[in-house]
Amino acid sequence: MDSTSLRERQKERRRARIYSVAIDLFKRGGFQTTTATDIARASNVSRGTFFNYYPYKEAVLLDYGSEVMNRLRDHAESRLHEGAPPLTVLYEIWDRLAEENTRERDLFPPLAYEVMNPNPERARTAYQALPLSKVIELILRPLHHAGQMRTDLSLQRISNLIADTYLMVALRWSAYGTERPLREEMRLALGLLLEGAIKREGRS
Repeated sequence: MDSTSLRERQKERRRARIYSVAIDLFKRGGFQTTTATDIARASNVSRGTFFNYYPYKEAVLLDYGSEVMNRLRDHAESRLHEGAPPLTVLYEIWDRLAEENTRERDLFPPLAYEVMNPNPERARTAYQALPLSKVIELILRPLHHAGQMRTDLSLQRISNLIADTYLMVALRWSAYGTERPLREEMRLALGLLLEGAIKREGRS
């Protein structure tokens, strides 16, 4: 192994350690009260080293969110390959997201806010790290190819709107709570998106 490869592996291990320590501190002490100095000290690195790997504290959460998205994509691809109906897969993804957000309720608001960061570069980085709309697009593509989706909006636009709805409903639930569990709130929202809110003839 050459020296460059060794350095890269050391960097990867250091980043993984910082990430693991940071997430543990966020869960135990809260995201807002945990500082970069806290993370650096617990990771046995300098504060400057922390910022070499994560330019701001919220960037750690993007790695966490990216892991969640990768698991969702893997599940969606596997289920579609098995022949599961796309809408069944979409609801499964919805439920898994709700379960994750419920379990890590304190981590979701700062993660969601990062997607809406007024700094366009940070917002773009967050959007790329959390490609929920891409997962949704993957799931709905078979329906689109079969001509079972509306044609006045692109598949990408529809997927973006569904992902945006999840973001806002889950953010409101995380911040304020409701009488319903998040899973029920999300299924209600998804049902409205897929079926519409206007009463039509033959449908109560």
